[in-house]
Amino acid sequence: MPKRPEDWLEVVSPPEKTKGAFKLFLGYAPGVGKTYAMLSEGIRRRNRGEDVVIGVAESHGRTGIKELAAQLESVPLRRIEYKGTVFEEMDVDAIIARRPQVVLVDELAHTNIPGSKHRKRYEDLQEILAAKIDVISTMNIQHMESIAPTVNTITGITVRETVPDWVPLLANETVMVDLTPEALQNRLRRGDVYNPEKVNQALTNFFRSGNLIALRELALRQVAEHVDRSLESYMAAKDIEDNWAVRERLAVCISSNPAAQYIVARAARMARRLDAEFYVIYVDTGADSKPQDQRTLDANIQFARDLGAQIVRVRGKNVASSVAGVVQEKHITQIIFGRTASKGLRRYFYLTAVNRFLRDAPSVDVHIVTHEGSA
Repeated sequence: MPKRPEDWLEVVSPPEKTKGAFKLFLGYAPGVGKTYAMLSEGIRRRNRGEDVVIGVAESHGRTGIKELAAQLESVPLRRIEYKGTVFEEMDVDAIIARRPQVVLVDELAHTNIPGSKHRKRYEDLQEILAAKIDVISTMNIQHMESIAPTVNTITGITVRETVPDWVPLLANETVMVDLTPEALQNRLRRGDVYNPEKVNQALTNFFRSGNLIALRELALRQVAEHVDRSLESYMAAKDIEDNWAVRERLAVCISSNPAAQYIVARAARMARRLDAEFYVIYVDTGADSKPQDQRTLDANIQFARDLGAQIVRVRGKNVASSVAGVVQEKHITQIIFGRTASKGLRRYFYLTAVNRFLRDAPSVDVHIVTHEGSA
């Protein structure tokens, strides 16, 4: 029976949208240009035919932001009285009733005034996404809950408004709005970020060069992690088992043998030279049950941590197969095994285990480090 036109339409139609897409512009300090980037993105999308509105955009008196915001429709803010003062907050219900394709939501970590529908702005964002509306938002790295204590250590400033780490992880796309610390300080001096009377105080406190360099590195690492997760998701979805050496990941296998620290130290030096992620793998086969073995194993693991290694502990009866599984899961590109200069049966078992690993593991470079009494 020939297909009807509506049957063909069902075949070519995209699957129904279940929730909105979330794009996050991430910065490392006020003034790097997050809000400007968000508004510019909204204007580009509007110009190519999408229905875009502003849910909330914080100008902080900046002329450039006001000029961009004036080019887009804004959903009126909701007025809320609290302790005798009237505040304005984003109106989630009005946005959902308006049903745009895209809404711009500035300052994701913002805490709403009591009396608002939700306590935090990221909860507003969740409701908008659930209504199948795309959201473009902004946030600074210091507002991530797990990073805020580090920022306090670096800058001496307590970050009071935070979002749980899982919130930025919801983003389908994360874009870092980057600017060198020197360029940001120049913006400050020109009065593009704060009023002129606040500039000197800002430059000698939060906006010191050291602070900005450290915050920038934190933001870059966060975006790198997002890219890494995206690549892993893609490889899993496409059933790609081979390792893609986008960045070197070096691993070393250890046991409770005290000589393992020599192998770990060699591996750490190699990882630094390669600028590689560094892993230490321990397979618990039940052979290290004695108290003395546990003490030396704990010492080896602490030594590895001190050298910046990420520790991976797995249980397994077969060391070769267990290590091969870790190599595949973590996308290890280089692995180091240590061996003693022993001969006879022990040497045979060692070579058998290495050959079994090479058979089971995906494509990976293997290094054998010989050391008397090694792990």
